[in-house]
Amino acid sequence: MARGRAPKKAIVTYLEQTQRPTQLCPMPVNLHVALMRQAEIPLHFYRYLQLRTGREWHWVARLRLSDDALSKIVHAPETSIHVLYLNGAPSGFFELRQVNAETVNLEYFGLMPHAHGHGLGRWLLAQALEAAWETSPLKVTVNTCTLDHPAALPLYQKLGFTPIGQSETFIHPLTDADLLRIVKSV
Repeated sequence: MARGRAPKKAIVTYLEQTQRPTQLCPMPVNLHVALMRQAEIPLHFYRYLQLRTGREWHWVARLRLSDDALSKIVHAPETSIHVLYLNGAPSGFFELRQVNAETVNLEYFGLMPHAHGHGLGRWLLAQALEAAWETSPLKVTVNTCTLDHPAALPLYQKLGFTPIGQSETFIHPLTDADLLRIVKSV
């Protein structure tokens, strides 16, 4: 039987943006970058993105879902997933969900470790926000927690998000059995 890991306490900060950002965030120069919307993403590829982008930050919820449950989320018409490629390799992604006519939520946003330090984070977030505002919602929402990358909250605020609340939660890190099951699926 796999040993469980102690739950990690996290403070979740909820943020919203009520106006489309006007600040330009140009793509860093001298990089071979592509951003592609991934329609009908294969579940094994989605799990790979989640694991490589979010493992250090304890993104575990989607990794524990069955194929059916995960497919209902990522293949839903209100979900859009955009994958960042750097030098031809997947390097991060963002996921948007149209909650209703008034709200788009930035479900996930992040870079894989090999893409850090190239100045891509701000540009990728600006691309996510541009995509979020395409449907003319009244607001775009996101949440982050104290287990996320330390630059996440300041970056969201720099690009126009305002904190609207906080809560406390516990994240249950992946067990050895979880990792083995995930590796077999990707």
